[in-house]
Amino acid sequence: MRLSFRHVYIFSYNLFQFCGHTWILANTLARFFTFGQDALADTFYSVGFVMSLCQLLSILELFHIADGIEKVKLLPRFVQVMEKNVLLIMVIMLEEIQSKPVVCVLLFLWNILDLLRYPYELLCMMDTPSIAMLWTRYTLWIPLYILSVATEGDHFILLPP
Repeated sequence: MRLSFRHVYIFSYNLFQFCGHTWILANTLARFFTFGQDALADTFYSVGFVMSLCQLLSILELFHIADGIEKVKLLPRFVQVMEKNVLLIMVIMLEEIQSKPVVCVLLFLWNILDLLRYPYELLCMMDTPSIAMLWTRYTLWIPLYILSVATEGDHFILLPP
């Protein structure tokens, strides 16, 4: 593996995203196991800043594709990144939605999806891709993505008129 600025940058980016989403998921689960159903109401208040930071930085992925650092299609990634960012901005702007359980579920699903993606990309950067991780990523990604989209649809239904 040739070490270049691009490799160090993309490795650091993926590592930062992995650590951020791990922290969000760990915090969400710890709050749920400690406080039970009461944790659903204020999960966004405890993890919202880090989630916003990770999602804001995810816009860089579009530049990674445009610059040729990542070899994926631009349109699907653009839709995914913008969909999450628009929904997150709506949650930030509409404070009455932040305490809804659907927001906690949405954050949980988004983090699981990202925790399936970033470790695999880190392993690929180190030239040690795992077939088991690849299989797990795409096997779990399909139902989780469907659940995520359904939850996002539910999120729009909850919006006040």
